[in-house]
This record gives sequence, structure tokens and C-alpha cells, in this order.
Amino acid sequence: MSTSPTAGTSTEALHERKEGARYFEAGYRVRTGDVDQEMRVRLDAVARYLQDVANDNIEATDYGHSDPFWIVRRTVIDVIRPFSWPAAVTAQRWCGALSTRWTNMRVRLTADHETNRFNPDERESGLIETEAFWINVNDQGMPSRISDEMFEMLSSMTDEHRLRWKSMNPDKAPELSEVALPDREHVLRITDFDPFKHLNNAAYLEAIEDELVDHPELVAGPHRAVIEYLRPIVPGVPITLRRVRDADRLLVWMLIPGDGDDQVVAATVSVSKLPTS
Repeated sequence: MSTSPTAGTSTEALHERKEGARYFEAGYRVRTGDVDQEMRVRLDAVARYLQDVANDNIEATDYGHSDPFWIVRRTVIDVIRPFSWPAAVTAQRWCGALSTRWTNMRVRLTADHETNRFNPDERESGLIETEAFWINVNDQGMPSRISDEMFEMLSSMTDEHRLRWKSMNPDKAPELSEVALPDREHVLRITDFDPFKHLNNAAYLEAIEDELVDHPELVAGPHRAVIEYLRPIVPGVPITLRRVRDADRLLVWMLIPGDGDDQVVAATVSVSKLPTS
């Protein structure tokens, strides 16, 4: 894994769906709680759409009994054409690659924008392509084999059946003396945690939205956000953000207390401009 804070995050396009592959589809609405002051749908709202469609997908199958527990190791969000309020969102979800214990689940989000008195201008349709690395775990949280029935269903969607983990973000935080920006504390609320006392996946990206206020040009056009979850964050744990602005990319390491006075990385996030076609 790369440890250099200036190592490049890939901007290669996500793979298309295999021709003829089945997929799950569901519809959602963009709400005012999903958008910023400019009516742009925030990254944390996109993460919530992905959680919703994943839950709805497994509830629409019989695999909620055989394969009920999954954790996300990474999420890639490619905002090709930004979403804004008001809009109807369609999510299409399928398997892009897998192995016996984990899978890359692709979700294509499209938005049919509408108008109202607060946003009366016509806008082009929105497009966000995403990919999440999901690990199947048992009730103890340990990686577990996907059931034969679910593996057969997922493997029919893709020809890549030997998926391996490879980090996309630099996983080692630079020393504070090596970066220009000072560390920043991010205060968590009890509402940021799920029933398992883990920080909700979307709440990590709320911290990134706080950072993007100072880097609006990164999300003004097509952009990619990559978040990799390395360690769980539980209630009462303070988070420190270490930031590096590197040309057309923002890198953030979410630090939590380790042993003694040491800090360890709980998550890494990159937000990069995507090349325009």
C-alpha cells in the first residue's frame, strides 16, 4: 500500500454493467435535508442513498437470512453530473466483481430534476456512478464466506470472480510538521452512531463536507470521492482531521487515539476533480 501523501488516486472510470446482467432498481426523492446552501446534493446524502438501496436490495431477496451482515470497506463516488433539489432519483444496483467473502457492488444513481419556486431553472439530468467494497461478516464481525446461493446469484452479474483488496488512498497520515494545514477536531453527535455503536458511514462524509466549504472548486464540476474505512469509531472517541491539499485533490486522514499518546487512522478520504470529456 502506498504511504506517500502525494500518491495519486486513480480517476479511471468505473466498469460498466455486464451486458444482460440482472440488477435491482429502486426510487428515492431528493429532500431538502440532502442538499447544501446551493442545493447541491451532499456526499453524505449520496452515502445514505447507497445504504438505503443496499438495505432495500437484500430485503427484496431471501438472503437476509443467510447473509444478513455486511460491512463497507470502501466507497467510491463519481459525481459526473451533480444532483440538486428537487429531483427524483433512480438507483440501479448490481455486482461488479466478487470473491468468496467480499464483493464490489456498483450503484448507478440518476436524477430527473424538477423545478419549483425555490429552484425554477431547468437542469440537465444528474448522474452519479458508485462502487462499494462490501465484506460479508458473521455475527462476531469476522469475514465469512458468502452463501452458495447468494454467490451464484452475484457471480452471474460479473465475470470477475477473484476480487482482491487494493487501497486507493494513501493509508499512512503524514506527520503534522509535514503539512501546511493545521489539524482540526471534528465534533460528533450521538445521532451519528448506528445501533451497533459504530459511526454511520454517511457521518464520516459530513466531516468532509465541512472541509469542502474551503475547497468549493473541487466539487464545482465532475469529481470523485473515495473513502476507505480502516477502524471503527465508537461513541466518545474524539476525531482529529489531518488535511493535505494536493493540486486538484484534497486528502483527509481521520485520526483517533491509539496506544498512549499515539493516534491511528480510522478512515482516509480523497476528493479529486475528474477529467471532463
